[in-house]
Amino acid sequence: MDTLLGKGREAVDLIVDPKSFVQDKVGKLAFSDPTFGPGAVVGEAKLDGALVTVIASDAEAFNEKFPVVYSGIIGMEEGYKMAQAVYASLAADAELPLAKKRALVLIVDTPGNGPGKVEEIFGMNKATGAYQLALAEARLAGHPIVAMVVGRAISGAFLCHGLQADRILALDSKFGTMIHVMPITSVSRIIKKDIEVLEELAKSNPVFAAGPAFFYQLGGVEELVSEIPAMRPAIIKQVAEIRKAKAAGLNLVGPRGRGKLGLDRGGRKVRPLVQERLSNEFAAVQAKFRPQAN
Repeated sequence: MDTLLGKGREAVDLIVDPKSFVQDKVGKLAFSDPTFGPGAVVGEAKLDGALVTVIASDAEAFNEKFPVVYSGIIGMEEGYKMAQAVYASLAADAELPLAKKRALVLIVDTPGNGPGKVEEIFGMNKATGAYQLALAEARLAGHPIVAMVVGRAISGAFLCHGLQADRILALDSKFGTMIHVMPITSVSRIIKKDIEVLEELAKSNPVFAAGPAFFYQLGGVEELVSEIPAMRPAIIKQVAEIRKAKAAGLNLVGPRGRGKLGLDRGGRKVRPLVQERLSNEFAAVQAKFRPQAN
C-alpha cells in the first residue's frame, strides 16, 4: 500500500490491535441508524491491550441526505456523531483515575466541512463547534488524544478533527499527505498576491506553505511518520508520553504547547515578540478599563 489517501476506515485496522475494533459502539452509546453520519467512523478498540475510542473519516461513504458530504467531508451529522462518541467516552471513564482514562485516537483524512446551504441553515457551525468542544473537554479531563493524519487535513474539518488533540502525527508527504488551511491558489485570490510570489515565500516561510513538513516546523505536527507500519508504535509512544505529562501537570500538550515547539524548531520566531508587545500594550492601559471599587 503506497498511500492511505481516502482510506481512513482501512487505517483503523492498521493501527489498533487485530480484530479489536467494534464500530458504532462507545461506552453505553450505540449508533443503530446506519444512515446517521455515515462518513464518521466511530467505535471502541484495543491499542496495545488498552481500551481506546477511535474516530475516523470514511471517504467511501456518502450521506444521501446531504449531497455535499462525500469523500471524507465532515458534515453536520458527522460532526455531531463524532461529538457524541467523545462525550460517551467521557461518561464511560468519569469515575476512573487519570492513568486509566482511555485514549482517543483520531484518524484524519478529510478535505473539509460540508459547505452546502442546507447545512449552513441547519447549523453546520454548531456541529463542528460541538465536536471541538467535546475534544477540548476530554483533553482537559485527562484523556490522551492523538491525531494521526493519514491523508488530507484541510480547513475547518482539521480544526475540529485534529487540532484539538494533545499531539498530532502525520505520515510523510510521500504518501500523499496534505495539511493546509487553504491552497496557495486560494490565498492568492484573498490577499491579492501573485501565486509566484507566494510560492517563493513558501520556500523560506512555512506560514505560506502547505504539507506535513512545514506544519512540523511550525510545531503543529509533533512527529512525522516515515512508513505506514510505523503509525501504530508512534501512536502508542505518544499516548504514553501524554499520560506522563498530564500526570506531572505539565502544560506541554494540546494546542498551547505548539507555539513553543514551533519556536524551538525555528518556525515561529516572531510569535513570542508579538505576544510580548501585546502584553506590554495591555498592561499600559488595563488600569483605565478596570472596574473601580466602590
